[in-house]
Amino acid sequence: MKLSVIMTTYNSPTWLEKVLWGYSCQTEQPLEVIVADDGSTSETAELVARMREETGLDIRHVWQKDDGFRKCRILNKAILHARGDYVVFTDGDCIPRADFLAVHKRRAEPGYFLSGSYFKLPMSTSEAITKDDILSGRCFDYAWLRENGLKTKRKTMKIRAGERWAPLLNRLTLTACNLKGSNASAWLSDILTVNGFEERMAWGGLDREFGVRLENAGIKPRHVRFDAICIHLDHPRGYADREIVARNKAMRLRVAREGIIETPQGIRQLTESGYRPE
Repeated sequence: MKLSVIMTTYNSPTWLEKVLWGYSCQTEQPLEVIVADDGSTSETAELVARMREETGLDIRHVWQKDDGFRKCRILNKAILHARGDYVVFTDGDCIPRADFLAVHKRRAEPGYFLSGSYFKLPMSTSEAITKDDILSGRCFDYAWLRENGLKTKRKTMKIRAGERWAPLLNRLTLTACNLKGSNASAWLSDILTVNGFEERMAWGGLDREFGVRLENAGIKPRHVRFDAICIHLDHPRGYADREIVARNKAMRLRVAREGIIETPQGIRQLTESGYRPE
């Protein structure tokens, strides 16, 4: 079983560097890390080249021209580049704990996809995290986070559960097991069965719709909410649009209602239009 990590990014090289350091110290090393870049400037390409040398990771940079929010399209392109048989999805602003990939690999099972979450940090804490904090793992320590700007005391069980309580909390949580693109994984064969991500969707629920189609195909969801841990670095969300979110929700509900498995605008249409992995 070989893991391909696919992470999305857009003009956030400082955050992306921290995330890549997180993958450099995983106890379960990935076959490859694919940076799915939705139109960043050359600064991101330069960072990827440097981090490839510094970390020793096989980091592949899949880029497309900036033409608005086209996350689903760059995800589909990245999937076509994947060489592993199991794909872990995340974002370029989510630093993984050292056992993140080990958990995804251990919990993977035919007929299932995995869905986790993230622990959201304020900007001050996000900025305070250094390479050494990541490599040592102390940025996942609750006391360290409190000393470095974290104010909230709510929802901290995501980083405090530990190996003893995580399995029980995963079973008992009342949170719906919807696929979350910041922390999810699935078999490549299942991803291809549903034709990847729905490219007609912009920001707002695109990952959840993908999960609905996996479920329609008979792939069951499984929580890794309390054991596959990543911390989310803060950033503005200028791309949020209520009207688009509402339209995406309507599409997702129709997909669920009609039992749709394969998107009509996904990976196959991308290859039919001439796209080929380099």
